[in-house]
Amino acid sequence: MLHLRPGPTQQQMQQMAEAVRATLPAQFREQMEEIVLRVEEFATAEQLASVELDDKWELSGLYEGVSLPDRSIWESGRQPARIWLFRQPLIAEWRDTGVRMDELVRHVVIHEAGHHFGFSDDDMHWLEEQED
Repeated sequence: MLHLRPGPTQQQMQQMAEAVRATLPAQFREQMEEIVLRVEEFATAEQLASVELDDKWELSGLYEGVSLPDRSIWESGRQPARIWLFRQPLIAEWRDTGVRMDELVRHVVIHEAGHHFGFSDDDMHWLEEQED
């Protein structure tokens, strides 16, 4: 029964996310070195509000930062960009769909990284299919 399977720990999911970054084509991987990848159980109320959601189960990942196309050379003191993965919503999706967890994590990391690069959804799908 899929709903009884234990999900990965926070540390295991963090390792999956780091593995995704390591398999991206070099030109993307290099530009993602500054991004902080974080796994938390759920999004905060502020994070949910930032994407106009109320239900903590609806958000599995989030990009926080200024995308590369929107950056200015005049900026200073900027916090590093972050990609958040939310463990419990990812586990729920994994149990509901039967999709492998590493594939779900890959999808979320690449989708959120796409926001960093200013990519369209088509670009994100293309990047998801690439490996170095």
